[in-house]
Amino acid sequence: FRSKMAWVPDNNHLQQVVTLLRRNENPPAAEKVALNAQLEAARQTPEFSRYLMYVVSKLTTESEGTRSLAGLVLKNAVREIYGTYPPDILHFMKTESLSCLGDPSPLVRSVAGIIVTTLASHGKLREWPELLPTLISGLQSPSPQISEGALSALQKVCEDCQPEMDIPEFAETLNTLFQHLLVLFSHQNPRFRSKALACANMLIVGQSPAVMHVLNHFIQGLFSLGSDAESEVRKHVCQALVLLLELCIDRIEPYMREIITYMLACTRDQNEDIALEACEFWLTLAEQEQCQEVLSESLPSLIPVLLACMRYSEYEIIAMKGDEDDWAVQDKESDVKPRMAHSRTHHAAGDEDDDEGSDADDDDDKAADWNLRKCAAAALDVISTVYGDTILTAVLPVLMEYLKSDKWELHETAILAIGAVAEGCMNGMVQQMTYLMPFLLQCLTSPKFLVRSITCWSLSRYAAWVIKQGLLPRILESLLPRMVDGNKRVQEAACSAFATLEEEAGPALVPFLPHILQTISAAFAKYQHKNLLILYDAIGTLAEAVGTQLAKPEYIQALLPPLMERFAALQNTDRDLFPLLECLSAVAMSMGLQFAPYAPSVFARCLKLIEEGIFEAQNVVNPDKDFMIVSLDLLSGVAEALGPSIESLVSGSNLLNLLYQCMGDVSDVKQSAFALLGDLAKVCFVHLRAHIGQFLEQLAKNLNPSSMPVCNNVTWALGEIALQMGGELRPYLAHFVNPLIGILTSPDKTIPKTLRENTAITLGRLGLACPDEVAPSLGHFIQPWCIVLRNIRDNEEKDTAFQGTCAMILRNPSAIVSHFIFFCDAANSWQNPPPALRAKLSEILTSFKTHAGGQWASFYSAFPEALRTSLTAQYGL
Repeated sequence: FRSKMAWVPDNNHLQQVVTLLRRNENPPAAEKVALNAQLEAARQTPEFSRYLMYVVSKLTTESEGTRSLAGLVLKNAVREIYGTYPPDILHFMKTESLSCLGDPSPLVRSVAGIIVTTLASHGKLREWPELLPTLISGLQSPSPQISEGALSALQKVCEDCQPEMDIPEFAETLNTLFQHLLVLFSHQNPRFRSKALACANMLIVGQSPAVMHVLNHFIQGLFSLGSDAESEVRKHVCQALVLLLELCIDRIEPYMREIITYMLACTRDQNEDIALEACEFWLTLAEQEQCQEVLSESLPSLIPVLLACMRYSEYEIIAMKGDEDDWAVQDKESDVKPRMAHSRTHHAAGDEDDDEGSDADDDDDKAADWNLRKCAAAALDVISTVYGDTILTAVLPVLMEYLKSDKWELHETAILAIGAVAEGCMNGMVQQMTYLMPFLLQCLTSPKFLVRSITCWSLSRYAAWVIKQGLLPRILESLLPRMVDGNKRVQEAACSAFATLEEEAGPALVPFLPHILQTISAAFAKYQHKNLLILYDAIGTLAEAVGTQLAKPEYIQALLPPLMERFAALQNTDRDLFPLLECLSAVAMSMGLQFAPYAPSVFARCLKLIEEGIFEAQNVVNPDKDFMIVSLDLLSGVAEALGPSIESLVSGSNLLNLLYQCMGDVSDVKQSAFALLGDLAKVCFVHLRAHIGQFLEQLAKNLNPSSMPVCNNVTWALGEIALQMGGELRPYLAHFVNPLIGILTSPDKTIPKTLRENTAITLGRLGLACPDEVAPSLGHFIQPWCIVLRNIRDNEEKDTAFQGTCAMILRNPSAIVSHFIFFCDAANSWQNPPPALRAKLSEILTSFKTHAGGQWASFYSAFPEALRTSLTAQYGL
């Protein structure tokens, strides 16, 4: 590892570097900022990195603290300025960092490994060809310091650079490395065994042929380490078995019963790290079809173990500070997850694309890290979806035992389990609800906040069943008070549960709006930062659920003043605007014209946010586009709410100029911009008309399914513009008809249903606007058009699409002769066609029957009986 150095440092410069490092080790508070600033400035100079490396590798008389600090500062410098290093400095750092791996100081060895990995990950392994051979050579060194230093560095390199290692030119080196790692499985030092196995696990991820060739030896090595006395080794054994299960199950399937027995024992291990890694195994195994039979044999033993793992540990309970009412305690910023904007998507049926969002975790503690409790609950959830009600024979006895206990911790675990099995065992669990539902409702008033919070989540898992059983009043009576609970954790769980209930209940919530809005008003006054964001989501979902029923003066007064107060208080750079603007959009659409008094300030703020976003995009590296997206989406909501009344806001504003600029931005911004274009076309086309050529040019440019969400909104907006322009669209048709036909007829299965539906509707609308021009192409798309339209519910969009297609058929009837049965089926999909459309459909169908003459009876008899019966009843065929 030792290298010959040609470079000699300047003693004065070296002393300055050492002095700066020493002063930064434990600086006085008054000097800390200034010293940090000096280090930051020096770090930007490549030569400073060479001096830092020299301190780490050569100044062995300096303290460990100084040398290790030099290494950590160097690591940060490499990350920041790697591309500026001259070859001689880069070579010096690579050579010297390797030479430090055998340093007598464990701390320096560790820092050297970090430097090696940082250099390797910011460059390319192929540009450092001696790295892996040198580390492999170090593994064979008789010096424990060198061999352990090399192994530690290898572990870091495998972790950070694994994808680069899986290329053909490294195959021989990788095979040699893996063989050496296998030898270390039997090393007398447990740290060597643990690190070697950790390295091997990371190499397996790449499934390189060089590694897979010796995989059987690896598996046998795993079995020999399964009973290792060192817990860290056993943890890595569990990780390896999960990897093998995911990547190459066929190689371990012959040993599956033995592996299941081993992993079951590991899941019971008192070491939670081992238990967690073992628990991951069940999550993966349950979804492997070829192993479902062998796993089913172990479910009676496994399920009680999983339930036991779902219990809070004493440490976790202490860490959550007991049963405190903490509603008045301000949230730490670290408690609040960053929010992202979601671009608006138009569905063919006219519905907005609600982000399905993240359903509640299998635990109500969504902010906490992944842990054994969550993993066990998730495993039980997956097992329940695979095996269904059959697992209840193992679940229910343990569940009932926990419920009868006088320990609240076991009650809490049982409630978590009730929620975890809801999806997979719904039929069996509802039979237990005579007993369980009163128990759950009672638990909502438990003195233990953890019981109250998990009960909210568990009840939400049965929301659909609750609605069907007519239990909504009872649930709301118990759940709404928890939304203003004294504990923030309970507030969060209750608010999230209420949002789930809203989605299932829809208009059924209308009779309860006074109580709901009273609760929301109290929540506004009580919630801290994090839960306010969740409340915005719940209000938005409520608006979507009850629609125009929210437009009553007393409801408007309850909701809009507190929302607008927060809207005015937030700065334009505050990411809390995202959920708030999304909420306001839903509220505006539900309130319609009643939103008008609030619209001017919202409209002006959105324009300002878009202007600032465009300026930032032109002047800042990696600009934040989310503020533009939510502003465009809120303007769409306001346009839908106000209808033609938005003209007074659009007139005289720079909205159309901003909108055009947004159409040249990144995909998410374009997506929202084209949605707004379509909304404006519906309600104030008069302002678009003067610029329509420019907008149509952007639509044509972006009518490309390579970006599905953008293409979807482009297609929808084009259909809305076609309705407004009519025959004026004729000069632009050539840019649109064939691309739309290509999308509708494409065999590409990745094209989403929504895009095909919007494409079919827009083709029909183009036919309505310009039937003579589009009709000649009808035969190229009529069959898939009919298949798509038959599955869309009756609405105005479907009506205009059919009107256009009927107009094209009347001009080119021969185009549908070979597809007539598909057209009949599509016509029959109408539950109640508008009178004008019914007349046109009847005209076309009767005309075909007349032209068929004596052949009609035999032709019509080939139709399915149900279709014949319906068509005869509706159209006299």
